[in-house]
Amino acid sequence: MLLSYLSSQKTNINQNQMPMNKLKLTIALLAGIALAGLTTTAFAADSKEVTVTGTALCAKCALHTADKCETVVKATVDGKEVIYHLTGKEAKTFHQNICSKAEGEKVTVTGKVTEKDGKEMLHATKIEEVKA
Repeated sequence: MLLSYLSSQKTNINQNQMPMNKLKLTIALLAGIALAGLTTTAFAADSKEVTVTGTALCAKCALHTADKCETVVKATVDGKEVIYHLTGKEAKTFHQNICSKAEGEKVTVTGKVTEKDGKEMLHATKIEEVKA
């Protein structure tokens, strides 16, 4: 009888510990997710503002590299051609100036560069036409 009482007590202890272990695991997972989010935000905040001069073109109409109209800038950086995909309100507003022009327009763009899906993304804060 004593043996059966002790074995039932041991089972109760293990059953009581199970929810606690699940709680600890859940807390650890949530902390990991939060840490990953903070780290990603910190890296995005570290990107510095740059100024790029190149030719603004429509990725769909001029370059035929996209399914929908999008402003891109072809620039030469360190002797290598780089295509920056512009984002932000400035890029959307400026797009009407270059969409139907196959030759594009020479511009200077200021903004922050990030990489997304292997593409150079430039969040434009300022776009100016370069006068020849």
